[in-house]
Amino acid sequence: MEMMPPTNTLPTVALIYDFDGTLSPGNMQDFGFIQATGKDIGAFWATCERIGQEQDASGILTYMKVMIDEARKANIPLRRETFRHFGRQVALFNGVREWFVLMNDYGRNQNIIIEHYINSSGLKEMIEGTPIAHEFKKIYACSFYYENDEAVFPAVAVDFTTKTQFLFKINKGIDSISDNKAVNRYTPQDERPIPFARMIYFGDGETDIPCMKLVKQQGGYSIAVYEPHNDIKKARAQQLIAEDRVNFVCPADYTKDSEIYRVVTTILSKMKSDTH
Repeated sequence: MEMMPPTNTLPTVALIYDFDGTLSPGNMQDFGFIQATGKDIGAFWATCERIGQEQDASGILTYMKVMIDEARKANIPLRRETFRHFGRQVALFNGVREWFVLMNDYGRNQNIIIEHYINSSGLKEMIEGTPIAHEFKKIYACSFYYENDEAVFPAVAVDFTTKTQFLFKINKGIDSISDNKAVNRYTPQDERPIPFARMIYFGDGETDIPCMKLVKQQGGYSIAVYEPHNDIKKARAQQLIAEDRVNFVCPADYTKDSEIYRVVTTILSKMKSDTH
């Protein structure tokens, strides 16, 4: 029987995922929260866009403000558990629930450690309510500041530039979101626990492009996913290949033996061989 090497001698690979449009077929607010406020999904996002344009404001901060405004109008107390309640209603793409076990098992067979991370402009509190929340070592996402256990204003707003900062936190092994000193401190490459060359980034939208490009440039792999059978989203994803921003384009089907499964397992095998 082959003995597995001690854990601390095994290389670690980070699988880093956007959430909306990558693991879930839409914005997480669309699966219960907006309906609970009595709003139409289209009208909710149109309000966010209008306010953002009028105020020349961040789209991320705008949607967080509109969530608070609409919840108050509907007398919905925005507590952490309220967000988790709506998170439990969020739909996931086919195979997502089983994906993490598949990857962990494959990594174990390759003698590599797989760590999963979320890097999202969605809401951490809602992601925490999903059935896959426990699969992630860290969830980097937007979150609210709370007074008396009720959300009052944004604490963390994650846009495309913040997402790249989180990649460096993963690269350097920094868990804290508020610690900006450690992430900017010089760390020799050989002391960083997860080199960029051992990262795989999964994304679908504009906020993911800088991360996907960065990971690819630094020797890792980026995968643009799209909703299966959606020709418009497929074309957008394929454009990222043409622009040399990603390595692969795959439909968001995470079942065993799917295209993305074959791509990722091939990458993991190559990463393992590269460590020798």
